[in-house]
Amino acid sequence: MAPDPGLARLRNASRAVLGIALAVALTELAGLSLSASITGGLAALLALFTVTDSTVRAQAVTTLLLPVAGFPVLALATALHDLTLLRDTAFLLVVFCGVYARRWGPRGHALGIFAFMNFFTTQFLHAVPGQLPELYAAVALSLAAAGAVRFVLWPLERRTPPPAAPAPLPGTGLARVTTRQAVQAAVACAVALAIGQLLSADRWYWAVGTTWWIFVNTVSRGETLVRGFRRVLGTVIGIAVGMVVAIPLDGAVAPTAALVALCVFGIFYTAPVSYSWMMLAVTLMAGLLYGLLGVLDPALLLLRLEETAVGAVCAALAVLLILPVSTHAINDAWIQRSLRGVRAATSVSLRRLAGDPDADPAPHAAELELLLGRVRLSLAPLVHPLSPFRGRKERARRVLALLDECAEEVRGLVAVAADPAAGHDERLAAACWRVEAAVERLTGPGTAGPAAEPEPSATAAPAPPAAGQAALGHVSGLEKLLVALHEPLRTPPGSFILRS
Repeated sequence: MAPDPGLARLRNASRAVLGIALAVALTELAGLSLSASITGGLAALLALFTVTDSTVRAQAVTTLLLPVAGFPVLALATALHDLTLLRDTAFLLVVFCGVYARRWGPRGHALGIFAFMNFFTTQFLHAVPGQLPELYAAVALSLAAAGAVRFVLWPLERRTPPPAAPAPLPGTGLARVTTRQAVQAAVACAVALAIGQLLSADRWYWAVGTTWWIFVNTVSRGETLVRGFRRVLGTVIGIAVGMVVAIPLDGAVAPTAALVALCVFGIFYTAPVSYSWMMLAVTLMAGLLYGLLGVLDPALLLLRLEETAVGAVCAALAVLLILPVSTHAINDAWIQRSLRGVRAATSVSLRRLAGDPDADPAPHAAELELLLGRVRLSLAPLVHPLSPFRGRKERARRVLALLDECAEEVRGLVAVAADPAAGHDERLAAACWRVEAAVERLTGPGTAGPAAEPEPSATAAPAPPAAGQAALGHVSGLEKLLVALHEPLRTPPGSFILRS
């Protein structure tokens, strides 16, 4: 039901199915084992799912670097397969390094996930050193297949290059969010690993995997708690579906392969809009793969649920007790960055309307959309239906609604600025300056009062052309919205949403 402008999610999900199917087909044609085919399919999935650099060139470089992160981890995990203490220590080290690598942006994020999942996959398949050559071959073939589909056969990004992802929040040492998260994730995974092994000596890794993935794309403790709840919810529903679908199939190859392809489509199609739906698809796919391996039964699915619950609880306790990252501080940071994005898009649009051919506001508008996505993620704990704080919930919803309206006005302004016939007059320039001043009042230190409601100029001025009038309307709308944002963001003085 979620909107899909330009069918972007549909195309991305369809391409993922094609890329992963080609990867698995190549490994099968090469005569590799079922375990190697599964490893290759997961490698292709990760290459298509986690590589999110802002340019096609950067995406290609990151894809080429994936084996650099994955192959040593595969060798380490298989070599330590029967050395429990060393294996567990190495796994936790991979967890810490994988999260810490996020400080280097999308590339570090992708390489960290790929390294972790290569260790995880060897536990899932119980891989041993003798299988290492075919695992390497499967990963190499699959990454080549995924790259061919992504960059040659179906290059979606060449048509609509994605904007650069927002840079990580700044900081040094333990003030850096990625450092704190690396410590949190390592400790949480250590506890999850210990409890998971008490539940099952063979399938303990699901608890660690749950904890790891809850930390992916979250920053504050509130975000992590909400993500943990959604993961458990999606897993419960996925297990229920697996009982009805996966167990009766009993590993039958053709229908299982078709359903796995459907799950892959579901993962990519739902991931941008619903973590719970994505987890339903992931859980069902895992059950189907267990069916192919000949080990699926109801007890295994119930064990998966227990391990998921353990991992979620460990992640929750870690973010609450170990170097916690407060939600209100993250809210503050992302909202301020989005407001500065509004200011940047407005300023560059004014330069474009003034005749500067080098001024292009479109990238700023695209960056604003990404920043607003981070704001929504950050405020998710407050607007969650189960949140008991009604006042904070309403305030957060008000902020989100006003920021969405700001983004709409920015999109309109950018569209007008792209019109070569558009121009501007003194009133438009003055309105843009007032927008910049309003952003400064909202993002600067102190508790300055709100700007007065914008009023029409008392000085008579000739009416600008239609395009100029439209631009003036968008900028005036932004000014009013920024004034309206003062109340939810600055009440009581000096407070932010979680403090009110």
